[in-house]
Amino acid sequence: MNPFELLKNSQAIKEQAEKLQKEISELTAEGSSGGRMVTVKINGRFEMLEIHLDPLCVDNRDVKMLEDLIVAAQHDAISKMQEQLKEKSGTLLSGLNIPGLGI
Repeated sequence: MNPFELLKNSQAIKEQAEKLQKEISELTAEGSSGGRMVTVKINGRFEMLEIHLDPLCVDNRDVKMLEDLIVAAQHDAISKMQEQLKEKSGTLLSGLNIPGLGI
C-alpha cells in the first residue's frame, strides 16, 4: 500500500477512532455469579458502576463465599465487555481496509 494513501486517510481514521472512543464510553455489560445472586455492571472502561446482592447470599457466616461471588461476577462482566469491544473495533477496522490486519 502506498504510504501517501495511508496519510490521506489519517483524518478519517482519527474521526473513526474518536467515534469509537465515545461509543466505548457508553457501553455497559452486566456479569453475574452464583445463579445471579451477585450481579455487577461495568462500563467500557471496565469501571464497576453497580453491584446487586441477593439478600440470600448475605450471610455473616460465609463472607468468603460472598467475596468469591463478587469477584466471579466482575470477571463475567469484564469478559462480556471485552467481547463487545472486540466486535466494535472489528467493525471499525474492517472499514479501513488496512493490509495485514486480517479483518
